Amino acid sequence: MDTVDLKDWGLKGDDSLPLGIVGPCSAETEEQVMATAKDLIHKNVHVFRAGVWKPRTKPGTFEGVGEPGLQWLNKVRDTYGLKVGTEVATRDHVRLAIQYKMDMLWVGARTTVNPFAVQEIADAIKEFGGLDIPVLVKNPINPDLDLWIGGLERLNAVGVKKLGAIHRGFSTYEKIQYRNAPKWQIPIEFKRRLPNIPVICDPSHIAGNRELLFSISQTALNLNFDGLMIESHVNPDEAWSDAKQQVVPARAIEMTEELQLRKEQAENTAEVKKLDALRTQIDELDHRLIAILGQRMDVARQIGEVKKSSNVAVLQANRWDELLEDRKQKGEAAGLSDKFTKKFLDAVHEESINKQDKLMK
Repeated sequence: MDTVDLKDWGLKGDDSLPLGIVGPCSAETEEQVMATAKDLIHKNVHVFRAGVWKPRTKPGTFEGVGEPGLQWLNKVRDTYGLKVGTEVATRDHVRLAIQYKMDMLWVGARTTVNPFAVQEIADAIKEFGGLDIPVLVKNPINPDLDLWIGGLERLNAVGVKKLGAIHRGFSTYEKIQYRNAPKWQIPIEFKRRLPNIPVICDPSHIAGNRELLFSISQTALNLNFDGLMIESHVNPDEAWSDAKQQVVPARAIEMTEELQLRKEQAENTAEVKKLDALRTQIDELDHRLIAILGQRMDVARQIGEVKKSSNVAVLQANRWDELLEDRKQKGEAAGLSDKFTKKFLDAVHEESINKQDKLMK
């Protein structure tokens, strides 16, 4: 896919926050849309967003106002000069969005999981002459990086060049403080594989509540994300959808001004040299870690040979529980979190089990 420069989209200036997409979760009434937009006029707000079609988990709930919402978005653009964008999920959505000259479209997480639906959207964008409109693809609700990238590839294959991705977190059954688990390693890997594609963070859907928006947004900028999509409502507590994760326009703007932008590279010569030296240390430590892990796996293989000759089961649950508890304590003493230590040891244990299992066959 081609390199994407957000400035080519005409959506942001040189002296502002990386791409800011801000507005209500849903367009509810013309008055609500216009009042919210009026309070969001700011250099850090480059696109006014509002959902006019809302995929809901259960029938009978608010599913969006539909075409009238596009009319209100047009009025926002004409009245306040803001670019406008919305989510599309079907061929008819695309047709209407292009008809009403939306400045940006995005594919939602529930749609990204279905390659047939994404292909329908891609084909409709081409059919109705929307190839020059920026299109963003949210990550699928499940942590499937290839599915996420595949959605972008389908759009690119029909001729859409102005492509971007939105990280909105991933569904989980675990009890966590977020609505959707950030799993930052996935968008980081996305950026590694597709360095030319901008990645926008949607802290509203990751958080699920307004108190966490700022910290998630700052983490995204620390990781060199290319922008933020923040849900803002003139009266969030009365919102018809996702009330808890929306903030008033004044707070949304305040957040964009308080966030710290990070440079891609150090500019001071002394800082560059210091970073290079520290990175060299990291490289050397990683090489040693890999060598030690290789030695550990060789010992695990030898243990597997003894188990095989003695007809002993590969998994020794009690031994693993004892080892895990001991290593977690040592990890804590070394300044490592329990979560990291367990995740690391689980991966090492799984590799050891796999090696021993192969010997048994």
